[in-house]
Amino acid sequence: MTAYVIARLGKAPVHAEVLTYLERIDATLVPFAGRFIVHGGAVDVLEGDWSGDVVVLEFPDATHARSWYQSSDYQEIKPLRTRHLTGEVILVDGVEPGHVASQLAATIRRATDR
Repeated sequence: MTAYVIARLGKAPVHAEVLTYLERIDATLVPFAGRFIVHGGAVDVLEGDWSGDVVVLEFPDATHARSWYQSSDYQEIKPLRTRHLTGEVILVDGVEPGHVASQLAATIRRATDR
């Protein structure tokens, strides 16, 4: 099942180390079949409060995503980002092809109707 690493990164002045991080991150993704789906860009806030930039990386599955994040190549460059940008990073599974929300609702109803 496809998995996604999603980051919300706070706005900050551009630092040379962040530029180095950006120059090096692509090579860390290749061995794990990772790719950028979203990388910054305009954010149109539809609900709630939001600040910062969004990054979404796609991987074939959670194992690939976790292995990338824990890899020595990525761990080596991660401080170049974390020293200068605040934010959150999460790993989530995608859904199976053909997924519809009503199926999830039915499963929850069956589990809670006792």
